[in-house]
Order: sequence, then C-alpha cells, then structure tokens
Amino acid sequence: MSTLRALECLIAVLDAGSITEAAALLHMSQPALSHQLAALEREIGAPVVERLPRGVRATAIGRAVEADARMALTAAARVVDSGKAVVRGEGGVLRLACAESLTASLLAPVLRTWIRRHPEVRIQLTETTSADDLVHHLESGTADLALGPRPTRWTGASELIGPEEIVAVLPAGHPLSHRDRLSFNDLHDQPVVHYHPDNGLAGWLDTEAARHGVPLEPVVRTRQANTAAQLAASGLGIALVPTTALGPALPATLKHLHPPLSRDLFCLISTPTDPLLRRFVSDIVDRGVPLTASVRTKLG
Repeated sequence: MSTLRALECLIAVLDAGSITEAAALLHMSQPALSHQLAALEREIGAPVVERLPRGVRATAIGRAVEADARMALTAAARVVDSGKAVVRGEGGVLRLACAESLTASLLAPVLRTWIRRHPEVRIQLTETTSADDLVHHLESGTADLALGPRPTRWTGASELIGPEEIVAVLPAGHPLSHRDRLSFNDLHDQPVVHYHPDNGLAGWLDTEAARHGVPLEPVVRTRQANTAAQLAASGLGIALVPTTALGPALPATLKHLHPPLSRDLFCLISTPTDPLLRRFVSDIVDRGVPLTASVRTKLG
C-alpha cells in the first residue's frame, strides 16, 4: 500500500513541476524523492509522472490518481488536527466509570467546571456499585477512567484522591446517639441497614466487622449508600455509610467510628499518557474527597 509520504511527494512534484523544487519544498534529497515516486509507480504498475527536458508533468495515470492523493493528504492532516484539538480539550469523548456513591459529591462538581471550560468534550458516564465493576469497564474498553475504592485486581495506573471516612448513621433519638463515637461492639445485636452483595461495601464491611468479632445483623439491604443513610434516618436501624454519600439535609445523627474506619479512593487510568485523561485526573485529585459543611457540623 502506498505511503502518505509517497503521495505527498507526488503532489509536491505535480504542483512544482520539478523534482528539484519539490525536493527542496519537502526538505528531502532528490534521490530520496525519486525513490518515493518509484515505489508508488511500482505499486501502481505504471508511471505517474513524465520526465521532460525541463521539469516533469503528470501522465494519464498521474492525473487519474491526483484527486484521490490530495484527498488522502487532506484526511491525514485532518486526523492530526483532530488529535491536537483533543489534546487542547477542544474535542473528543471522555468515558468515565464511577462508584455511584461518589457521583454527586466527588464527580459532579468537577464535571460542572470541566464542561464549562471544555464544552466540545463529550462526557459518557457509567455508575457502578463495586470496585471490580470499575475494572471490568476499563478492561473491556467501555471506560477510560474510573473513580472509586481500590479494586482487588487492578494492576494498571492509578492516582490517590484521598481517604473517605465511614461513619455511623442513626435515627434521631437513638439510644446510642449520646455516644461521642461508636465501635463495632456497639453494633452487636443492633438492627443494621446493610448493603446488597452486589455492592462492594457489603463484603468489605462484613470483613471489618468480623475482625472485631461482631456479626452485622441486616434488617434490610440496599444497593445504594445514600439510600442506606435515608433508611437509617427513618428509624430502620444503624447504617455504616461513606461520608461522600451523605446528603446535606439528612435528618439523622452521625457518629465517628472508633477505631476510625476509612477507605482510600483512587482514579484508575487506562492510558496514563493520554493528556486529556491526565488533565481530568489532575482536577479530581486537586479537589480531593469532599466533606460538606453540614456533615462536618453533625460529626462535631
């Protein structure tokens, strides 16, 4: 298959009418340019230029392929221009996978600023309930960047966003609400608003509770952390919820755990050299893990 360089040489020769001038315009030696033309002619099976006493001109074959050669060079230039535009944040598609408990608190503020600064970049968002689902989207090519806790089997590039605290959510007036902090022992025999096994929090919290010798007693299970907080607030039981999933108007009592319980949040990056991804990751990391003023006040 002919190379773009060979087509570039052909068009330069036809425009200049001279191999010498075309070589100078392309910053090539005459033998190198002649070699490119010869390779093109061998592939076509016929000469594309005719050597004259002074200069050259296209043969019938050369005239026949000239238009397509120009179109190919224009298309190649357009590819490069499009790529440069994406690097500048002026185009392209950014495919994100995000743990759903982080979408509103961590991702949405960054997206709001990003879309305002880069309106030409299209955003595709997929929400998941487990860290391993994030890996699936990265490995299957349906996401370029994932935000969430560290999965069990990701070996690619990642950047730490920061720690996310897990706190206890109690209904107002709960007998344990007078405590400064709650331990796993305090949850013994308490009804717990727990998570569906599809949510990675379920297994992780069960493991943490088992380390303290306390089995969690689910009274109800949900796939979403913010729903767990709301169910606890309504009086169904105690929920262990990441602070990023707590809404500002939650009518509940919040308590730190003792010892403190937290998990690190990461950006998982499919192509760490991609400048568009690097720019977005930088914005996420710079903002860090948010903690709203209302949650901070309730925790004391």
